[in-house]
Amino acid sequence: MGEGSSYRVISCPRAAVMEKIGADGQLPATMRAVRFDSDTGALTVDEVPLPVPDLDEVVVRVVACGVGKYDVNRIEGRVKPVSPVFTPGREAAGLVMAVGERVKFWSPGDRVVMTAVRECRSCADCRMGGGADNCTEPQMMATHYDGAWAEYTVTSATALVAVPDSIPLEYATVLSGAVSTPYGALDTARLRPAEAVGVWGLGSFGTHMVQLARICGASPIVALDECPVARERALKLGADVALDPANRHMTSYIREITKGLGLDVAFDFVGSTSTSRQAREVLGERGRLVMVGSSPDIYHSQPEFAGVRNKQTILSHSGYSVKHLKDLVELLERGRLDVSASITAIVPLEQVSEGLRKVREGDGDPLRLLLRP
Repeated sequence: MGEGSSYRVISCPRAAVMEKIGADGQLPATMRAVRFDSDTGALTVDEVPLPVPDLDEVVVRVVACGVGKYDVNRIEGRVKPVSPVFTPGREAAGLVMAVGERVKFWSPGDRVVMTAVRECRSCADCRMGGGADNCTEPQMMATHYDGAWAEYTVTSATALVAVPDSIPLEYATVLSGAVSTPYGALDTARLRPAEAVGVWGLGSFGTHMVQLARICGASPIVALDECPVARERALKLGADVALDPANRHMTSYIREITKGLGLDVAFDFVGSTSTSRQAREVLGERGRLVMVGSSPDIYHSQPEFAGVRNKQTILSHSGYSVKHLKDLVELLERGRLDVSASITAIVPLEQVSEGLRKVREGDGDPLRLLLRP
């Protein structure tokens, strides 16, 4: 549990599910959910009909759902929704409550964490039964369908990962966004043990990337952020060195740390002109720059011949797969990964506006703030 945090984790046994199901075996007809109207900007908590699962879908009672910069961008209009009125939230874990007729491998009471996407069911791969990881037109929660800032949500049966009883569902929620996206970026980078890594931007993604790079055996790990608190936190979580990117000696420091070879992999979670240029400057021969973040700043790459000359590669990464989420649950269960300090606070659904403010303003330097319906 993070320093200064005040919250309680929930074990959520099967009995908790049965308490929500009436004597007739039916779920309630309505539920509380956050609704956002993109036309008026109104954000409210309303009583809405409980979602009904399709043949291949599952209804999940949400125990916790994350609030991140993506949600702020959606609500402030920087990401356009498919539907003008929708329920936000795309990082959630909870308990299976009801399943569609064709669902064979989930049952009421199962503890699960949800991926942020589900299959479209209409592309060629979906028609062949490929599932969420093979879909060529995946649907994003809170973009193409209602999200999980609600008491219940519905998703595809293939977009769930089982959570062992030993893992609090709040911790699983952190995995579903704040950890899974940087973990997927490791795959994109094809990181190998003993490779030198730099991480620009020590927000939620970057901080967890430091932890993951350490697990993967990266050496050395250089963390870069303008915030002293973020740098100190990165050192505690596995960074070998933490630097201010504004330091005019930054490039020479990294050259010295890497014995003149430069970085093998640079992860840019900021996505600005300055950070991407810095990362390119300190990449070694055959180095890989992985762009994960983006900003309103226009990205201008260095002259292309520099990358060709040094056989460097620029890669773009977003999202993660069901397999990535399964891997992270395994690492958490075995004690290889610790996210107990990643939860800054857990607030009730009715305080969603305050939660968004904390994330928007960086109040309390939140790694991950959770809503509890």
